Amino acid sequence: MTAGDTVTIVLADDHEVVRDGLRLLLDAEPGFKVVAEASDVDAALRTVLGYKPSVLVLDLGMPGGRTALDAIPEVVERSSATRVVVLTMQEQPEFARKALGAGAVGYVLKEAAGAELVEAVRRAAAGDTYLNPRLGAQLAAAPLEPSGPPDDLSEREVDVLRLIALGHTNAEIADHLYLSVRTVESYRARIQQKLGRSSRAELVRYALEHGLLEEG
Repeated sequence: MTAGDTVTIVLADDHEVVRDGLRLLLDAEPGFKVVAEASDVDAALRTVLGYKPSVLVLDLGMPGGRTALDAIPEVVERSSATRVVVLTMQEQPEFARKALGAGAVGYVLKEAAGAELVEAVRRAAAGDTYLNPRLGAQLAAAPLEPSGPPDDLSEREVDVLRLIALGHTNAEIADHLYLSVRTVESYRARIQQKLGRSSRAELVRYALEHGLLEEG
C-alpha cells in the first residue's frame, strides 16, 4: 500500500459487543475503514473473498466448519492482498507460533487490545509483522520442538501429503480438511515442488519413508 491509501478491515469475532468496540476503535483511526464483520469462521472467509480487505482481524476461538487457524492459509491463498491479524485470548506461545506459521502477520492478545491492535493493523497493511511483546519474548526463549514436518513442509502440507498417500482424491481431501479443491491443488503443487516428486507413487514412498502414515 502507498501513503494515503485507505486500510480496509474485516472484523471476525463471534461476540457482537467485541466487534462493536473494535469497530469504534479502528474507525476512529485516520485512514482506517471497517468494511464488514463476521461472526464465524466460514462467514469470515466468505466476507474476505467478497471484500478483499487490506486486513482481516481474526478471533481464534470462533465457531465454524473449520478452525480459525485452518482458515488462515486459505485467506492467504485466495485473497493474497489481505493480511491476517489474530486477536485472541490464547496466551500460549505455541498458539502464536502456529498462527504465524499458518500465515498470520500479527498476533495481539485481547487483554492488550487498543493501541496494540491499531499498531498491528497498521504494520500489517504496510507489509510488516506484529507480535505481542511478551509473547515474542517467550517465543524467543522457548526451544523449538525437537521434531517437526520434514523438508520445510508446513503442518497443513503434511496433512495433505498424508491423505494423498492414503489414496484420497483432491475433492476428498478438500472435504476432509474443509478446504476448497483449488486450495488443495495449490498445496499439492507446493508439496511436489518442495520434495521434487511428482507422481503419487513417489509421494507414497516419501510418506512411508518418513513415517507419515503411522498412527499417532
